[in-house]
Amino acid sequence: MRIDQVVSFAILSLSIGACAKSDTSSHTDTAAVVTNIGRPQVDTTAASAAATTLNLSSSAFAANGSIPTKYTCEGAGVSPPLAWSGSPSRTKSFALIVEDPDAPDPAKPTRVVSHWVAYNIPATTTALAENASKTGMPAGSAQGVNEGNKPSYMGPCPPIGSHRYFFKLYALDTVLTGLKSPKKANLQRAVQKHVIDSTQLIGTYQKTKK
Repeated sequence: MRIDQVVSFAILSLSIGACAKSDTSSHTDTAAVVTNIGRPQVDTTAASAAATTLNLSSSAFAANGSIPTKYTCEGAGVSPPLAWSGSPSRTKSFALIVEDPDAPDPAKPTRVVSHWVAYNIPATTTALAENASKTGMPAGSAQGVNEGNKPSYMGPCPPIGSHRYFFKLYALDTVLTGLKSPKKANLQRAVQKHVIDSTQLIGTYQKTKK
């Protein structure tokens, strides 16, 4: 083999070796990048902690259960005890609406009757005692007017059949201002853009006397 052929062969070998090293380095870098591709990492612990579920209950009756006579027009007519938990950390106040969508006859309902309208219940509140509507709501709270145009709780008094009573609780991101003895519709409009969570408790009642 001539000297010029030997030199050419050597140069060619060096070039191939350099390319091989370059390819190896390239594959290593790509693998490192690939391991970082995928769904962005999320702090699921923080997300879970932030998620809340507002829950409303009463020690007087179970969900979808019968409301005791004591809290109706056939009894003392006092407001039932209520308790809640799971409100969002951003809550500034609560609003409460109690209504009957089965009036006058659950077989042929024609209107929704409001039984209790309350708002600006402090964010730190987690319960309303029995008869709170008349004996004292939490400081800062206010009551709107019910269907009977009175600023208090009105006990169930269905004329026909068994009616459902929806106790609706709203967690708001504000304390409402500018309301004066609001009716249910007024309060609903006021809270519309401020509800950050809500829940409801349903109780039923049918008169024992005709």
